[in-house]
Amino acid sequence: MRKPWAEPFKNREEMRAALGPMGLSGHICWYLGAVFAILGIIGDAANATLGLEPMSWLVLAIVAFVAGIPMWLTWAISMHLLGMEAKSKKKE
Repeated sequence: MRKPWAEPFKNREEMRAALGPMGLSGHICWYLGAVFAILGIIGDAANATLGLEPMSWLVLAIVAFVAGIPMWLTWAISMHLLGMEAKSKKKE
């Protein structure tokens, strides 16, 4: 898989090919963050240790959410650029 932070996209086909994996990776990070947050909240409410301390689950949730930010930004910028390209071709 291509590393989008290593070098810029060379053409729009390469950018389109990166959209699927970037969106999927962003979703995975978001769902992991949500699961970790729920486990932290449940562990804190039950005053129990669910493998890790509740604060550790919440820190993991924050890390997972922050790890998804570059993936979502890459996806959003790519979609925006593709939309602007389509809009400029439509005017011509």
